[in-house]
Amino acid sequence: MSSSIEQSVEQSVLARLISDAPHPSGVPVVLRYRRSDPLAVRMVFPAEVCLSESAVTWTFARSLLDGGLRAPTGDGDVHIWPCTRSQTMVELRSPEGVALLQFDTASLRRFLLHTYAAVPAAHESAAMDIERALAALLGEARG
Repeated sequence: MSSSIEQSVEQSVLARLISDAPHPSGVPVVLRYRRSDPLAVRMVFPAEVCLSESAVTWTFARSLLDGGLRAPTGDGDVHIWPCTRSQTMVELRSPEGVALLQFDTASLRRFLLHTYAAVPAAHESAAMDIERALAALLGEARG
């Protein structure tokens, strides 16, 4: 786990890909959080496990991950729910298909604790660079 209060939190975890195969496959995932984007978390999947042959990043609300550890939550492409006391499910939906992943809840909680140490929930808006975020959003909308 690397953590820089000023910049980011990063943690490598192993997820289990749930499929029709007799034994679930282990999938390495990097969880990332940036202080400059305090409302979002990222799950980065390496190229070797992706159909696109390049790393794939899923970005979604930190609050979605936090809530999903306690109760089913999600709307749209990302759904998260507790499976057992020690396991959490993450479902990712895209035009290419659906991936169902199982994570150790303790790993996700540890990651979240580090993100909240970097930017407490009550201070997310203060940590945001509103002008830069708006410029990035408008730049993406035009291009």
